[in-house]
Amino acid sequence: MSLQKSDVEKIAHLARLSISDNDIPAYADNLSNILQLVEQMNSVDTSNISAMAHPLAETQRLRADEVTESDQKEHFQKIAPATENNLYLVPKVIE
Repeated sequence: MSLQKSDVEKIAHLARLSISDNDIPAYADNLSNILQLVEQMNSVDTSNISAMAHPLAETQRLRADEVTESDQKEHFQKIAPATENNLYLVPKVIE
């Protein structure tokens, strides 16, 4: 598939891009090459191929789910400017 000057201008308009007239032939050539590659990829028979999320069949290594920090809620609530019922009170910022 070969794109013409009018095709590139229409694509540029739809994408809200400004392209100088001198650059249009290069854009037409590059976009035509991309579309030819897509046509080649579409012609490949993929009916026997199963979908996969990743090309490598590996599992994710997970760390043990262990608590590594001590509970410092009391310490942080002591140094907070204002608390009530174990909640931090902040000034109203939206009216």
